[in-house]
Amino acid sequence: MSDIETISAKEIDRYIFNPAYLLVDVRKPAEYRKMHIKGAVCIPHEYLLQRMRGLGRVVPILYCDRGGLSMQAARELLEHGYRAVSVVGGIQAYRGRYLERDIR
Repeated sequence: MSDIETISAKEIDRYIFNPAYLLVDVRKPAEYRKMHIKGAVCIPHEYLLQRMRGLGRVVPILYCDRGGLSMQAARELLEHGYRAVSVVGGIQAYRGRYLERDIR
């Protein structure tokens, strides 16, 4: 089995507006609403595999809170023949300008 592709949190910005990639938050919807990266879609980890077919040829860049869940999700996708990239350190490591927070 090949290694899981990873990027650092500071590399996220270069992928946000690239149509070949889709930023996917694998946390629960409530966590996504509190804080997420602009342009990311929320597909909770437990639904990710069943939603992959609908993504077409787009490569998902997965992130979670600290990186463990997205790494597990990327491993599962790889085992099913999909390519995915995991963000090391998750959203907690992200310091870019595209962080969106719920200010309520």
